[in-house]
Amino acid sequence: MTEFFHMGGYAFFVWTSYAVVAVLFTYQFLSSRSQHKKLIRQLGAEVEHKIRRSNKS
Repeated sequence: MTEFFHMGGYAFFVWTSYAVVAVLFTYQFLSSRSQHKKLIRQLGAEVEHKIRRSNKS
């Protein structure tokens, strides 16, 4: 089991690569979720604005 974590002397590079990928995937997920929520709020505001404008006519 120790040899698995040691990775033949390349453990630092291998585990650093895994860590970088995990951080980037997490950032991408959180960023996409944030943009999605922002878009939903904007669309809701636009719909409300159009409804108010059509009711004034």
